[in-house]
Amino acid sequence: MPRPRALQTLSHAFSWTPLGKPQQTLASEVSLSGIGLHSGVPVTARLFPAMAGEGRYFVVSEGNGNGRRRVPATIDHAVGSALCTTLVMKEGKRVRTVEHLLSALEGLGVDNCGIEIEGGDEVPLLDGSAKGWVEAVEQVGVCVAKDSNGSHKEKMAPFLHKPKFVCRKDSFLMAFPSSKSQITYGINFPQAPAIGCQWYSCFMDDAIYSKEIAPSRTFCIYEEVEMMRKAGLIQGGSLENAMVCSATTSWLNPPLHFDDEPCRHKLLDLVGDFSLFAQNGNQGLPLAHIIAYKAGHSLHTEFVRHLSNIL
Repeated sequence: MPRPRALQTLSHAFSWTPLGKPQQTLASEVSLSGIGLHSGVPVTARLFPAMAGEGRYFVVSEGNGNGRRRVPATIDHAVGSALCTTLVMKEGKRVRTVEHLLSALEGLGVDNCGIEIEGGDEVPLLDGSAKGWVEAVEQVGVCVAKDSNGSHKEKMAPFLHKPKFVCRKDSFLMAFPSSKSQITYGINFPQAPAIGCQWYSCFMDDAIYSKEIAPSRTFCIYEEVEMMRKAGLIQGGSLENAMVCSATTSWLNPPLHFDDEPCRHKLLDLVGDFSLFAQNGNQGLPLAHIIAYKAGHSLHTEFVRHLSNIL
């Protein structure tokens, strides 16, 4: 697969700007269990508070009784694919399908959080959206995160000074300077007329995220399911955790939460993938107007890598 083209990187393209509020973490721990999308294995994710400056990270078993290792939720540990985002360590340890959970944490401003995965190497899919994660965070609440000295840290966000752009064939992702985080997303599935071409745009804050983005579920084309399963993917997928659309008829499991739910779910994925830009408990989503068309996980993470190389 050809690598995306990127505009020439320019000096001083970004700066970290204070947001006038402290970094946050969970007020207490919370756990959710479910099926892994690709593994089909029952797994549990335990979310627990982390100190200011630690950021978000996963804890995975070393195996053979050798303890546990941290896998930071940062772009230098990410591997993007067409169907999910995976975090890996040099030793081969991995956590798959992290995007929905990380999207919820970024969207709600949970800047520092530890996540322990038990039962497998994949985050539970739940209903295929981020709604369950949002409800879990709301259940325990958030609080100001403190470091080892009992002090808080001011939250920073990457502020874009100059436009950036990547593309692959007819897919693209671009960002323009803006005082607020705004995302505009477009998709096009001509092989499934019930989906077709859709666009959705919104400014980002926790209220909009919780109500307009988080409930949007993942989706697939019915005629492609068998091919994906033969490839060892979506072993845990079902009508209970994904919207399924037939190319010849329509949705097999209506109703949709929104008329443009597939497009909103792609935006949900983008928030999760851009959360990997976060550093030391700061915001990952840039203060910028981000516009994406037919992008997907691979292009999301490639774009974030370009941003990381600039800083």
